[in-house]
Amino acid sequence: MSAKIILIIAASIALISSICVSSSDPGLLQDFCVANFNSTVVVNGYPCKDPLLVTSDDFFFSGIDQPRSTDNQLGSNITVVGVERIPGLNTMGLIISRIDYAPGGLNPPHYHPRSSEVFTVVEGNLFVGFITTNSDMGNTLYAKKLQKGDVFVFPQGLIHFQFNIGGKRAVATAAFGSQSPGLMTVTNALFGSIPPVPAVILAKAFQLNTTTIEWLQQQNWVQNFNYN
Repeated sequence: MSAKIILIIAASIALISSICVSSSDPGLLQDFCVANFNSTVVVNGYPCKDPLLVTSDDFFFSGIDQPRSTDNQLGSNITVVGVERIPGLNTMGLIISRIDYAPGGLNPPHYHPRSSEVFTVVEGNLFVGFITTNSDMGNTLYAKKLQKGDVFVFPQGLIHFQFNIGGKRAVATAAFGSQSPGLMTVTNALFGSIPPVPAVILAKAFQLNTTTIEWLQQQNWVQNFNYN
């Protein structure tokens, strides 16, 4: 499966390469800007490493073909392959990720404020969808059942999800046209914020009583992604 995953990831990056030039990330002013994690300078991204100290390893990551644990309440695990893993991605305006799903696993409703997403199924069967903003059409759901080899696009800033509808593990990759697309998981943000949103506000918004809201706020809202 390793070779197949590498080929699909390469295809995903090719799909987003044409949109990277119009992404919100700054354009390149040099061949590359390998991230310098030791710098104390604060900028929009990372300062550049001395080019004389750059090596091929700064542009390399191994192990994306390795399954990740889905032993959590959501049954999913997102492995982000960004600047933290490949310092040479700094300022290039793209990252990728691997998503593992247990049977019945869910990547819950979330959105990326700074990037669209090209989503590719590597193994398994997934039900995916996104919801439009409050418009004249209302909040329209665009959803699709996907299988191995299928590609789906999630527009920037729109809430979307993926759910494993198959009887076995599923794997997908996601490519983003930003070095830092951002991630806002809806349930975690609303019910797991610190400090919490006042229960009376959420009760009115969801038309629930404050007891139910307070119970929701006491739950352990799972983070299903990792950067290390």
